[in-house]
Amino acid sequence: MRILVISDEESPALWDHFDRRRLEGVDLILSCGDLDPEYLSFLVTFCHAPLLYVHGNHDDKYQKTPPGGCICVENRIHVCKGLRILGLGGSMRYKQRGEHQYTQGQMNRRVLKMTIPLLRHKGFDILLTHAPAYNLNDGDDLAHTGFEVFRSLMDRYKPRYFVHGHVHLTYNPDLPRRCTYGETQVINGFGTYYFDY
Repeated sequence: MRILVISDEESPALWDHFDRRRLEGVDLILSCGDLDPEYLSFLVTFCHAPLLYVHGNHDDKYQKTPPGGCICVENRIHVCKGLRILGLGGSMRYKQRGEHQYTQGQMNRRVLKMTIPLLRHKGFDILLTHAPAYNLNDGDDLAHTGFEVFRSLMDRYKPRYFVHGHVHLTYNPDLPRRCTYGETQVINGFGTYYFDY
């Protein structure tokens, strides 16, 4: 299965200067957040593949303008073409007020509420988040610090892939696009990234 990951920055090749060839063979699109809802709606219209998304810390406008034709997988396991995808959007809380921002404890409670779905689905294949995991290519500042519980999820369920955004590769050219954590391939989905499952 060919998967397109998108996050944080709209691709001119997929929107401003749309080139349909970039969507050929794509079976699934995963959005890690912080993208214009119209961009998601546009892609799902021209790709004819399901588009699953979680919220980024800048996705407040999704309440007024949700991406049409797309599937929000926040706080649930969505099965798509046989793949079990667990969605947990948002970032570390770095402002007093702000949608889609959580403390470590709040994210732990979100995961705890997933206990029964995780048992029912016998785990998951892809962890789809906005923020990275703690101490795994995350940032030094509070806003870009990752969540510890994401590491716990990978330790326990050993998904094939963990796909996140939030940490722009332009912040630090030494950040890897892909790395391995235990049995899980970790992908920073900044901009666009294609991979085969």
